Amino acid sequence: MRIDISEMISTSNKSGVYEITPEKDRYVFDGSSCPVRCESPVRVIIANAGERKAQLEVCGDLSVDIPCGRCLTPVPTAFHIEALHLIDLSKEADEDGSDRSVYMPDGQTVDTEQLIYYELYTRFPMKTLCRPDCKGICPKCGKDLNEGECGCDRDVPDPRMAAIRDIFKNFKEV
Repeated sequence: MRIDISEMISTSNKSGVYEITPEKDRYVFDGSSCPVRCESPVRVIIANAGERKAQLEVCGDLSVDIPCGRCLTPVPTAFHIEALHLIDLSKEADEDGSDRSVYMPDGQTVDTEQLIYYELYTRFPMKTLCRPDCKGICPKCGKDLNEGECGCDRDVPDPRMAAIRDIFKNFKEV
């Protein structure tokens, strides 16, 4: 959904409240596809904040499934979005140091889908685990090691120790 803010910026004490339900059924963060679980509406309040200025307030809760960093099992992750942006259209986006070009592609409308994505992306965890002791997947066969051992030989020799290993092989006693 796109919201035209040109009238709100030009009229003093003008504001608008919008209840937005995300249109996308999944978001992609750094190559990970994350389905949206809970689609409760996100509240966007846009208000005039002076001459050619607007205040953009975003508030809501959203839940997405993030793949576990070790075993790729979907982990339900809740996000509470609460942000306040001041939009100053009297300056260029680069001048005022804001990142409004992310959610305001043309400078007069707010792309709410991009705004929600931006707010989720800034809150995205560095690493998500299904549980603290997650064993991950076998690098050889791909079996989930949380469900049990696979029987593969996962011993990866250190190439720096090859010379010492050769010495032990040559002087091995029978």
